[in-house]
Amino acid sequence: MSIFVDRSTRLIVQGITGREGSFHSRQMLEYGTALVAGVTPGKGGQTFEGKVPVFNTVEEAVRTTGANASVIYVPPMAAGAAVVEAADAGVPLIVCITEGIPVMHMSRAMPFVRGRGVRLIGPNCPGLIAPGVRAKVGIIPGNICTPGRVGMVSRSGTLTYEVVNHLTRAGIGQSTCVGIGGDPIIGTNFIDCLRAFQEDPETDAIVVIGEIGGTDEQNAAACVKAEITKPVVGFIAGQTAPKGRRMGHAGAIISGSSGTAEEKLAAFEAAGIAIMRRPVDVVEQLRKHL
Repeated sequence: MSIFVDRSTRLIVQGITGREGSFHSRQMLEYGTALVAGVTPGKGGQTFEGKVPVFNTVEEAVRTTGANASVIYVPPMAAGAAVVEAADAGVPLIVCITEGIPVMHMSRAMPFVRGRGVRLIGPNCPGLIAPGVRAKVGIIPGNICTPGRVGMVSRSGTLTYEVVNHLTRAGIGQSTCVGIGGDPIIGTNFIDCLRAFQEDPETDAIVVIGEIGGTDEQNAAACVKAEITKPVVGFIAGQTAPKGRRMGHAGAIISGSSGTAEEKLAAFEAAGIAIMRRPVDVVEQLRKHL
């Protein structure tokens, strides 16, 4: 089993004819994702790779193909509107890969998305992948993943890839890997994923990858302590970041003593989360529980 995507997922790619959209659409098709349509305004009637129909609007694509998920690869200034268009068309799962979207655009899009009960993952995220059902929505490399029973949620795309690779090389498979993104405004957070993994009968343990800045990791730790009965392993990126320097994602901003690696690690330890000091430590920590 998996969270958020499964064998019934039917995917649209918004921006399928662009450079990034076309490259990653090929990767998703090769992985086995049911990519049923693309959307590029003004290019309706074309086909992608000779088999995926392209439509002018998301509404038309959904009505014609029965799509129930969309992934967005459009430029930053248009991405907020693309999220709203997908939500307005009734798409229940939207994954926004685009980075650099103005905060004001997302502050307007999020109430619209939430008002329609839509799940948004991202923006500025690598998406998600469920190896057991061959569903890849986004840019996480499929060749480093293997089916298994460890769920992963991460703010960092690059660290997602590194930790997944360590797991696969150690023979530890993954149920679903979710990159939630590092922007100040995102749709799906750590707690949403933790609760979904807790309810997934085919996830036995959870890996949480956070980073300096904000309080999302502290909130996740509180959720683990109160609600999660499965083993959780955690990592905080930026432990050696120089004090006073802004690093990484737009959401990774330290204000005073709030958002430091030390504060987050202390919250993890208080919640009973096993700490990995290096990404490779995930293997040793999980083997204690699996």
